[in-house]
Amino acid sequence: MKSILLITTSFFIFTGFSQEKATGPIITEFGKVAKIQNPDFKTDKTLEFKAVFDVMQSPENKENLSAYLETAARFLNMHAQAGVASENLKIALVVHNVATKDIITNEAYQKKYGVDNPNTDLIKALQAAGGQVIVCGQSIVSRGYSKEELLPGVQVALSAMTALIQLQKDDYNLIKF
Repeated sequence: MKSILLITTSFFIFTGFSQEKATGPIITEFGKVAKIQNPDFKTDKTLEFKAVFDVMQSPENKENLSAYLETAARFLNMHAQAGVASENLKIALVVHNVATKDIITNEAYQKKYGVDNPNTDLIKALQAAGGQVIVCGQSIVSRGYSKEELLPGVQVALSAMTALIQLQKDDYNLIKF
């Protein structure tokens, strides 16, 4: 009897959630998300959602796209799919530590790792959607990169700490995984 109740309860809990994930409408090549029908905690579609992503981790496999960077694309897509206007979605990524490698040019990435940077198109898409990509100046120095090796449009900050503090004072909400 308990197993039937559990199965029935699970069915009713999950019937409102789509099993399929989709990208877009903001970032069409990255950031697949599931559509959630009738969530209990309602999304306030009138709010301005300003998020700063603290990105310090990177996949060990140098050929893999960074899920940590892709989180920003998922953030944009899921809120747009839920009906939040794109002009109310603002993102910034503050990149430091080992994740610094994920925002260098293909040439620099190939020289160091022997493969193309799998994150190049994702970074371009995030920037095209109005996202800021900021790298810790301390990390580029300690990791042995130069400003010229960064992808176009990446901004160098004094430090990740500096950028995180300033963005939060500008009403960006910290998202860290």
